[in-house]
Amino acid sequence: MISRRRFLTMALSLAGGMILSKPGLSLSDSFPQLFFAQLKYRGGKWDPNPLFTEALIEELELRTSIDASRVRRVMELSDPDLFFAPFLYMAGRYAFEPFTPLERKILRRFLTYGGFLFAEDTVGAKGFGFDQAFRTEMQQVLPNHEFKRLPPDHSVYQSFYLLNSVGGRQKVNPYFEGITIDNWTPVIYSQNDLSGAWSRDRFGKWVNECVPGGEPQRKEAFKAGINIIVYALTSDYKKDVIHHPFIKRRQNL
Repeated sequence: MISRRRFLTMALSLAGGMILSKPGLSLSDSFPQLFFAQLKYRGGKWDPNPLFTEALIEELELRTSIDASRVRRVMELSDPDLFFAPFLYMAGRYAFEPFTPLERKILRRFLTYGGFLFAEDTVGAKGFGFDQAFRTEMQQVLPNHEFKRLPPDHSVYQSFYLLNSVGGRQKVNPYFEGITIDNWTPVIYSQNDLSGAWSRDRFGKWVNECVPGGEPQRKEAFKAGINIIVYALTSDYKKDVIHHPFIKRRQNL
Protein backbone atom coordinates (compact mmCIF):
# COMPACT_ATOMS: atom_id res chain seq x y z
CA MET A 1 0.00 0.00 0.00
CA ILE A 2 1.38 3.43 -0.94
CA SER A 3 0.73 6.62 0.99
CA ARG A 4 -2.13 8.97 0.17
CA ARG A 5 0.27 11.78 -0.65
CA ARG A 6 2.23 9.50 -2.99
CA PHE A 7 -1.02 8.46 -4.71
CA LEU A 8 -2.03 12.07 -5.34
CA THR A 9 1.46 13.01 -6.51
CA MET A 10 1.48 10.15 -9.00
CA ALA A 11 -2.03 10.92 -10.24
CA LEU A 12 -1.33 14.62 -10.75
CA SER A 13 2.01 13.87 -12.43
CA LEU A 14 0.33 11.49 -14.84
CA ALA A 15 -2.45 13.97 -15.46
CA GLY A 16 0.13 16.67 -16.13
CA GLY A 17 1.76 14.44 -18.72
CA MET A 18 -1.58 13.90 -20.39
CA ILE A 19 -2.23 17.65 -20.49
CA LEU A 20 1.14 18.39 -22.06
CA SER A 21 0.55 15.72 -24.69
CA LYS A 22 -2.55 17.56 -25.95
CA PRO A 23 -2.09 20.39 -28.48
CA GLY A 24 -2.74 23.86 -27.11
CA LEU A 25 -2.71 22.83 -23.45
CA SER A 26 -0.06 23.32 -20.78
CA LEU A 27 0.35 22.98 -17.04
CA SER A 28 -0.34 26.70 -16.77
CA ASP A 29 -3.97 25.99 -17.69
CA SER A 30 -6.42 25.62 -14.86
CA PHE A 31 -6.27 22.11 -13.43
CA PRO A 32 -8.43 21.70 -10.32
CA GLN A 33 -7.03 19.87 -7.34
CA LEU A 34 -10.29 18.09 -6.78
CA PHE A 35 -13.18 16.73 -8.76
CA PHE A 36 -15.97 14.40 -7.75
CA ALA A 37 -15.92 11.07 -9.55
CA GLN A 38 -19.29 9.47 -8.91
CA LEU A 39 -19.50 5.72 -9.26
CA LYS A 40 -22.15 4.40 -11.61
CA TYR A 41 -23.21 0.82 -10.92
CA ARG A 42 -25.83 -1.62 -12.17
CA GLY A 43 -29.27 -1.80 -10.63
CA GLY A 44 -30.62 0.18 -7.71
CA LYS A 45 -30.43 3.98 -8.03
CA TRP A 46 -26.85 5.17 -8.39
CA ASP A 47 -27.69 8.91 -8.66
CA PRO A 48 -30.24 9.79 -5.96
CA ASN A 49 -29.09 13.41 -5.56
CA PRO A 50 -27.84 14.76 -8.91
CA LEU A 51 -27.78 18.42 -7.78
CA PHE A 52 -25.38 18.23 -4.83
CA THR A 53 -22.07 19.28 -6.37
CA GLU A 54 -22.31 23.03 -6.96
CA ALA A 55 -23.40 24.13 -3.49
CA LEU A 56 -20.80 21.96 -1.77
CA ILE A 57 -17.97 23.22 -3.97
CA GLU A 58 -19.06 26.83 -3.38
CA GLU A 59 -18.77 26.27 0.38
CA LEU A 60 -15.46 24.42 -0.05
CA GLU A 61 -13.90 27.26 -2.04
CA LEU A 62 -15.34 29.88 0.32
CA ARG A 63 -13.92 28.18 3.42
CA THR A 64 -10.67 26.66 2.15
CA SER A 65 -7.96 27.25 -0.47
CA ILE A 66 -8.90 24.08 -2.39
CA ASP A 67 -9.59 24.64 -6.08
CA ALA A 68 -12.28 22.26 -7.29
CA SER A 69 -14.42 21.54 -10.31
CA ARG A 70 -18.17 22.02 -10.04
CA VAL A 71 -18.73 19.42 -12.73
CA ARG A 72 -18.72 15.88 -11.43
CA ARG A 73 -17.43 13.00 -13.51
CA VAL A 74 -19.45 9.80 -13.73
CA MET A 75 -17.32 6.67 -13.82
CA GLU A 76 -17.74 2.92 -13.73
CA LEU A 77 -15.21 0.69 -12.02
CA SER A 78 -13.97 -0.42 -15.43
CA ASP A 79 -13.19 3.18 -16.43
CA PRO A 80 -9.44 3.49 -17.13
CA ASP A 81 -9.48 7.03 -15.68
CA LEU A 82 -10.57 5.77 -12.25
CA PHE A 83 -7.04 5.98 -10.85
CA PHE A 84 -6.85 9.67 -11.72
CA ALA A 85 -9.72 10.36 -9.31
CA PRO A 86 -8.64 11.73 -5.91
CA PHE A 87 -12.19 11.37 -4.56
CA LEU A 88 -14.62 8.58 -5.48
CA TYR A 89 -18.25 9.04 -4.40
CA MET A 90 -20.92 6.35 -4.28
CA ALA A 91 -24.54 6.78 -3.24
CA GLY A 92 -27.79 4.86 -3.45
CA ARG A 93 -31.21 4.07 -2.09
CA TYR A 94 -31.82 0.47 -3.04
CA ALA A 95 -30.00 -2.82 -3.41
CA PHE A 96 -27.84 -3.08 -6.52
CA GLU A 97 -26.34 -5.84 -8.62
CA PRO A 98 -23.16 -7.41 -7.23
CA PHE A 99 -19.85 -6.24 -8.64
CA THR A 100 -18.06 -8.66 -10.91
CA PRO A 101 -14.83 -10.31 -9.68
CA LEU A 102 -12.85 -7.97 -11.94
CA GLU A 103 -14.64 -4.88 -10.59
CA ARG A 104 -13.90 -5.99 -7.03
CA LYS A 105 -10.25 -6.46 -7.92
CA ILE A 106 -10.08 -2.98 -9.43
CA LEU A 107 -11.76 -1.35 -6.43
CA ARG A 108 -9.50 -3.26 -4.03
CA ARG A 109 -6.46 -2.02 -5.90
CA PHE A 110 -7.81 1.55 -5.97
CA LEU A 111 -8.41 1.57 -2.22
CA THR A 112 -5.21 -0.16 -1.17
CA TYR A 113 -3.03 1.98 -3.46
CA GLY A 114 -4.15 5.23 -1.81
CA GLY A 115 -7.59 5.85 -3.33
CA PHE A 116 -10.51 7.17 -1.30
CA LEU A 117 -14.22 6.30 -1.36
CA PHE A 118 -17.02 8.17 0.38
CA ALA A 119 -20.28 6.22 0.24
CA GLU A 120 -23.71 7.03 1.60
CA ASP A 121 -27.05 5.36 1.97
CA THR A 122 -29.52 8.13 1.18
CA VAL A 123 -32.48 6.27 2.68
CA GLY A 124 -30.84 5.27 5.95
CA ALA A 125 -32.46 1.84 6.24
CA LYS A 126 -30.04 -0.19 8.32
CA GLY A 127 -29.63 -3.72 7.05
CA PHE A 128 -31.77 -3.21 3.95
CA GLY A 129 -31.45 -1.94 0.38
CA PHE A 130 -28.27 -0.04 -0.39
CA ASP A 131 -26.91 -0.48 3.12
CA GLN A 132 -27.04 -4.26 2.93
CA ALA A 133 -25.71 -4.45 -0.64
CA PHE A 134 -22.84 -2.04 0.02
CA ARG A 135 -21.68 -3.76 3.18
CA THR A 136 -21.79 -7.12 1.38
CA GLU A 137 -19.68 -5.77 -1.48
CA MET A 138 -17.08 -4.25 0.80
CA GLN A 139 -16.70 -7.58 2.60
CA GLN A 140 -15.77 -9.03 -0.77
CA VAL A 141 -13.51 -6.14 -1.76
CA LEU A 142 -11.63 -5.92 1.56
CA PRO A 143 -12.28 -9.28 3.24
CA ASN A 144 -9.70 -8.80 6.00
CA HIS A 145 -11.18 -5.52 7.18
CA GLU A 146 -14.56 -4.50 8.55
CA PHE A 147 -16.66 -1.41 9.06
CA LYS A 148 -16.24 0.22 12.43
CA ARG A 149 -17.58 3.38 13.99
CA LEU A 150 -14.88 6.02 13.61
CA PRO A 151 -13.80 7.22 17.08
CA PRO A 152 -14.19 10.88 18.08
CA ASP A 153 -10.45 11.52 17.69
CA HIS A 154 -10.36 10.31 14.08
CA SER A 155 -8.79 12.84 11.70
CA VAL A 156 -11.97 13.20 9.61
CA TYR A 157 -13.64 14.93 12.56
CA GLN A 158 -10.71 17.37 12.89
CA SER A 159 -9.41 17.88 9.35
CA PHE A 160 -10.93 21.37 9.04
CA TYR A 161 -13.84 21.87 11.43
CA LEU A 162 -13.98 20.21 14.83
CA LEU A 163 -17.07 18.04 14.51
CA ASN A 164 -19.01 16.72 17.45
CA SER A 165 -21.80 15.32 15.28
CA VAL A 166 -22.55 14.54 11.64
CA GLY A 167 -25.43 16.31 9.90
CA GLY A 168 -27.33 15.43 6.73
CA ARG A 169 -30.82 15.49 5.26
CA GLN A 170 -31.69 13.00 7.98
CA LYS A 171 -30.05 12.10 11.27
CA VAL A 172 -29.58 8.33 11.30
CA ASN A 173 -26.11 8.21 12.86
CA PRO A 174 -24.26 11.08 14.59
CA TYR A 175 -20.97 9.52 13.43
CA PHE A 176 -19.21 8.07 10.39
CA GLU A 177 -18.34 4.45 9.85
CA GLY A 178 -15.21 3.45 8.02
CA ILE A 179 -12.76 0.80 6.98
CA THR A 180 -9.27 1.57 8.21
CA ILE A 181 -6.06 0.06 6.85
CA ASP A 182 -3.06 0.90 9.01
CA ASN A 183 -3.45 4.65 9.71
CA TRP A 184 -5.51 5.47 6.63
CA THR A 185 -9.30 5.15 6.26
CA PRO A 186 -9.88 4.67 2.52
CA VAL A 187 -13.63 4.07 2.95
CA ILE A 188 -15.93 6.39 4.90
CA TYR A 189 -19.63 5.62 5.05
CA SER A 190 -22.70 7.60 6.16
CA GLN A 191 -26.43 6.94 6.27
CA ASN A 192 -27.40 10.58 6.89
CA ASP A 193 -27.80 11.56 3.21
CA LEU A 194 -25.32 14.42 3.24
CA SER A 195 -25.72 14.99 -0.49
CA GLY A 196 -29.46 15.39 0.04
CA ALA A 197 -28.70 18.30 2.39
CA TRP A 198 -26.23 19.79 -0.11
CA SER A 199 -28.63 19.63 -3.07
CA ARG A 200 -29.86 22.93 -4.50
CA ASP A 201 -31.96 23.46 -7.62
CA ARG A 202 -31.21 25.84 -10.50
CA PHE A 203 -33.26 28.57 -8.82
CA GLY A 204 -31.05 28.43 -5.72
CA LYS A 205 -33.58 26.68 -3.49
CA TRP A 206 -32.78 23.70 -1.33
CA VAL A 207 -34.22 20.52 -2.78
CA ASN A 208 -34.82 18.82 0.59
CA GLU A 209 -35.67 19.81 4.11
CA CYS A 210 -33.36 18.57 6.84
CA VAL A 211 -35.12 16.65 9.59
CA PRO A 212 -35.42 16.85 12.48
CA GLY A 213 -32.87 19.66 12.97
CA GLY A 214 -33.65 22.04 10.11
CA GLU A 215 -31.05 24.52 8.82
CA PRO A 216 -28.53 23.99 11.64
CA GLN A 217 -28.45 20.36 10.57
CA ARG A 218 -27.76 21.44 6.98
CA LYS A 219 -24.81 23.52 8.19
CA GLU A 220 -23.48 20.43 9.97
CA ALA A 221 -23.79 18.52 6.70
CA PHE A 222 -21.69 21.09 4.84
CA LYS A 223 -19.05 21.06 7.57
CA ALA A 224 -18.95 17.28 7.41
CA GLY A 225 -18.58 17.39 3.62
CA ILE A 226 -15.67 19.82 3.80
CA ASN A 227 -13.98 17.70 6.45
CA ILE A 228 -14.32 14.57 4.30
CA ILE A 229 -12.79 16.33 1.30
CA VAL A 230 -9.89 17.75 3.32
CA TYR A 231 -9.28 14.34 4.88
CA ALA A 232 -9.30 12.69 1.46
CA LEU A 233 -6.64 15.12 0.23
CA THR A 234 -4.45 15.29 3.35
CA SER A 235 -4.87 11.93 5.10
CA ASP A 236 -3.95 11.99 8.80
CA TYR A 237 -1.90 15.18 8.93
CA LYS A 238 -4.00 16.35 11.89
CA LYS A 239 -2.56 13.42 13.84
CA ASP A 240 0.88 15.07 13.72
CA VAL A 241 2.10 15.88 17.22
CA ILE A 242 2.42 19.58 16.42
CA HIS A 243 -1.37 19.85 16.05
CA HIS A 244 -2.39 18.05 19.23
CA PRO A 245 -2.13 20.90 21.80
CA PHE A 246 -3.99 23.29 19.48
CA ILE A 247 -6.78 20.79 18.80
CA LYS A 248 -7.14 19.91 22.47
CA ARG A 249 -7.46 23.57 23.43
CA ARG A 250 -10.16 24.16 20.80
CA GLN A 251 -12.08 21.09 21.94
CA ASN A 252 -12.10 22.36 25.52
CA LEU A 253 -13.44 25.81 24.60
